[in-house]
Amino acid sequence: MKICISSNGIDLTAPVEPRFGRCQYFIFVDTETMNFECKENPAFTAGGGAGIQASQMVVHNNAKAVLTGDVGPNAFQVLQAGGINIVTGVTGSIKEAVGRFKKGEFQYAGTPSVQSHAGMRR
Repeated sequence: MKICISSNGIDLTAPVEPRFGRCQYFIFVDTETMNFECKENPAFTAGGGAGIQASQMVVHNNAKAVLTGDVGPNAFQVLQAGGINIVTGVTGSIKEAVGRFKKGEFQYAGTPSVQSHAGMRR
């Protein structure tokens, strides 16, 4: 299964980024092979609409689930409409998060974990 994790770095040792829409990178991982691809988040520096733009990128990359710290309502709606399951509250390294996902330690979120604009840089 192809999953996407919001990341602070470019490989599996990087920490999970708590902000989905404003993370710098997305790590797409095949949970069967652990092969991965790092893609820069085009919405990282967006003035507005970062969650929507980031979500659209994840949908277009055919991920089946997203692992992240927090996700706002706009991103949540786009991801759900794209058929992507969402896991929030994820911490640790990308590799640790994928391992926990594979063991079934996470539950999918039923609602956004933060309000709109929660990830804006101040």
